[in-house]
Amino acid sequence: MLAPTIEAAPQVKPDKPLFEARGLTLDYTTERGTVRAVDAVDFTLAEGERLVLLGPSGCGKSSILKAAAGFLAPSAGTLTLSGRPITGPGPDRIVVFQEFDQLLPWKTVLDNVAFPLTASRRKKKDEAREIATAALRRVGLERVLHSYPHTLSGGMKQRAAIARALAASPDVLLMDEPFAALDALTRLQMQRDLLDIARETGLTLLFVTHDIDEAVLIGTRLHLLSAHPGRTITTLDVSAFDMRDLGTAAFETVSRRVHAALFGGTGGEP
Repeated sequence: MLAPTIEAAPQVKPDKPLFEARGLTLDYTTERGTVRAVDAVDFTLAEGERLVLLGPSGCGKSSILKAAAGFLAPSAGTLTLSGRPITGPGPDRIVVFQEFDQLLPWKTVLDNVAFPLTASRRKKKDEAREIATAALRRVGLERVLHSYPHTLSGGMKQRAAIARALAASPDVLLMDEPFAALDALTRLQMQRDLLDIARETGLTLLFVTHDIDEAVLIGTRLHLLSAHPGRTITTLDVSAFDMRDLGTAAFETVSRRVHAALFGGTGGEP
């Protein structure tokens, strides 16, 4: 079977992108002065898309996600959601990190997932618990509703964190290498589960990883970033691939082409 070509995603600006970065520049102040993490990056994210930020360590992927979450202000450029500038954290954006310990240890799994809804006073306790129960069922944790976080495996804790994000119904789900610390089999299952959830819910996702295979699996588009400071290399359409393609010649060919775009050469090992 011939490998499908990997093409640059259309550069035409959508009429109404849900999420948009234009000339996004991010700096950090250190004892030695100002350090530029991201330099004039442009990308858009439409509703229902899964955009993966991919690049070598230190390219500013996580910094972009922090800015998207409202934790880091741009030094230059704009970052907007539904046409409005992002000026701080908000319930329209929920972040899932790679750390397992994102849950409150003194609350049950159910109450952890319901907590953002009750703390923000968006829902009353009973309704929040109903929504949380449905979210936990969606990620396969209906059997541990009343368990405490210390009794869960790392993978189960990540499922609970994803359920909490889904229960909050954000406009954009932000994920910062959420499966990086999991063992290989659990990571593969979590990738499969995330894609199933995305298909079922029409999830809009901004996902950070340094793993090329994971990026091709998870994303509908990849936004490739150069080494420090992060600059846009290109945006690639990988929407043709899913879990069924993992390990095929076509998938491996595309992974090598992404590697070549990031590091140069023919896509072999660095």
